[in-house]
Amino acid sequence: MAGKAQPKLLEVRDLRTYFHTFAGTVRAVNGVSFDIAAGEVMGLVGESGGGKSVVGFSILGLIDSPGKIEGGEIRLNGEDLVKAGEARLREIRGREISMVFQDPMTSLNPLHSIGRQMDEVLRLHSDLDVKTRHAACVEMLENVGISRAEERLKAYPHQFSGGMRQRVVIAIALLARPRLIIADEPTTALDVTIQSQILKLMRRQIAKKGASMILVTHDLAVVSEMANHITVLYCGNVVERGRTRELIEAPAHPYTRGLIDSIPDLSNRHERLQQIPGTVPDIRNLPKGCNFRDRCPRAQALCGEVEPSLTAQRGSLSAACHFPLRPGKRA
Repeated sequence: MAGKAQPKLLEVRDLRTYFHTFAGTVRAVNGVSFDIAAGEVMGLVGESGGGKSVVGFSILGLIDSPGKIEGGEIRLNGEDLVKAGEARLREIRGREISMVFQDPMTSLNPLHSIGRQMDEVLRLHSDLDVKTRHAACVEMLENVGISRAEERLKAYPHQFSGGMRQRVVIAIALLARPRLIIADEPTTALDVTIQSQILKLMRRQIAKKGASMILVTHDLAVVSEMANHITVLYCGNVVERGRTRELIEAPAHPYTRGLIDSIPDLSNRHERLQQIPGTVPDIRNLPKGCNFRDRCPRAQALCGEVEPSLTAQRGSLSAACHFPLRPGKRA
């Protein structure tokens, strides 16, 4: 018997976020749609410049001029955040949605102690008294694996290593018990050993708090450990999405296949590392038809004439491709 479907926490529909510059309009996010259910982790993957981080900033209403959300809906439990005013968005940030930024050093204020920065979150988003807030901060630092938490609250960001700063950023993101966490390349600045620790920590804390998460990354190896399902972006568009195992084992889109093949296989040291040929096109002047056609081994005349739409393939997979891959095919 099939399990009961979880209610949708976040619904993004036809999101379009553009940057109007002197050099032209950059369609950083151009019609992106996806859902996240309560308790789910979604991986948002793709090469740099694909629009992943802009999706996260759009959800939080952190798009500055010359950027603007030109259209679409971002519904959190039914409330459209695109139409919400700045006062309402300030209430939501930290309490309902929080973000783990890519660089922990620039995420933390070097002039304030860790304790003051953590306390500020609870002071703004809870009714707890000073003593209770302090106890909550100590407990959260302990939860993310920082020893001598009481003492470390008095320390400043420069007194922590990169891995410890990232733990602090995660602790701050979880402190007000948000329903959705957006993690933007949370392990990029860390060495491999610390990356593994941080991923395990995030997975454990997300499960413990019952939160949902968008994991923004270019690394499919990372997202395959964390996510229930994956959305693949290319040039601001969704090119494939589906449940993690199905997408990793047998993707339908050649771009997704290329991302997977570019992951080093340590079990076969003699096999040459694959890479996607060419470069990402200028997003201000995208080619006609499929944006990926100039880099795609399966491209045909139709790909240069008609833009493919996201259509159901097999199982949970949907892909925007005129000539999708069949299971077992690599090109």
